[in-house]
Amino acid sequence: MSRRTPRFFTAALAVAALALGGCAENTTNSPAADDGAKSAATFPVTVGSLTLEEQPEKIVSLSAAATEMLFAIGAGPQVVAVDDNSNYPAEAPQTDLSGFQPNAEAIAAHNPDLVLLSNDQNKIVDQLTTLKIPVFLTPAAVTLDDTYRQLTEVGALTGHPAEAADVVSQMRDDIAELVADLPQRAEKLTYFHELSPELYTATSKTFIGSLYALAGLENIADPADADGASGGYPQLSEEIIVQANPDFVFLADTKCCQQSIASVQARPGWATLTAVQENQVVALDDDIASRWGPRVVDLLRTIIEATAKVPA
Repeated sequence: MSRRTPRFFTAALAVAALALGGCAENTTNSPAADDGAKSAATFPVTVGSLTLEEQPEKIVSLSAAATEMLFAIGAGPQVVAVDDNSNYPAEAPQTDLSGFQPNAEAIAAHNPDLVLLSNDQNKIVDQLTTLKIPVFLTPAAVTLDDTYRQLTEVGALTGHPAEAADVVSQMRDDIAELVADLPQRAEKLTYFHELSPELYTATSKTFIGSLYALAGLENIADPADADGASGGYPQLSEEIIVQANPDFVFLADTKCCQQSIASVQARPGWATLTAVQENQVVALDDDIASRWGPRVVDLLRTIIEATAKVPA
């Protein structure tokens, strides 16, 4: 994202990225490779209103989260193209296709027999349907159950139901293990999750907020969106943040907006925050923090490991 980008536009993109899967760099081990012996799927397969007569061999993904799901369940070899934000894992065939402004002709040029989208930008679903290209929507998750369901659905459509079930099972086990070790606190630790330097954030009603809740944390942004007017993504003022005095500040704008622990410490008035004084400003990977695929386990682990350092 260009440094010349207007700051209000940067903030809007930071919020929009949560619905389109963010922008990525490689930060964790690559997902498991395809194991054809485990795939016992039979076709035709129907998920929702979509029926596929045969296993898709040319998949296009215009959702970074969906791309991660495809590779995690072993469908990577079937993926022929992904959007310009889908650069995890490293082997994903990234192109200049856009998930923000999808172009039907550009997508069709890859001769896909399945297209995954996170939303219906530009009425792209109708356009692709007219071209007789199967389309499946994987909208931004609101809960972990949404993630598990999407993995299961994508597994069924791509011919990898067993692998998808394994990924879901492993995620459930990993999360249960992380949560089981949480310290018992008389009072919850509080936090501010920063989406952009303009102080846009996410409440507990969002997917990212639900992960913090799992970690036993209290969100200082919840009162700002009590009526739901901002859709779970309010913009806070510096005064509200200073008054709330969060125990932790989590930065999900380190890549998009070059924010860092040092830049937060240097903000006027922020030196008084407990998060700053106790060195509890945590730099997150923007991409992992904006997606709802298998790497949410990594994000939850980061949150829990950071807060576990505070004595109960």
